[in-house]
Amino acid sequence: MAFNPGHLKRQKESKRAEKQREKDARREERKKEKDARGPTAPGEDPDIAGIVPGPQPKPEE
Repeated sequence: MAFNPGHLKRQKESKRAEKQREKDARREERKKEKDARGPTAPGEDPDIAGIVPGPQPKPEE
């Protein structure tokens, strides 16, 4: 059986291209979600918007 480095290279390039397509799809999905959320109030940090300071309620189990 002969070793064919070209075949391995094509497999590697194919995996890399597939991973890049998946990353692009995730990036596009995040962009759509961000656009759907809409604008926030000026000066409001979107990471902590809606968080109430103080003790938090216990999660329902």
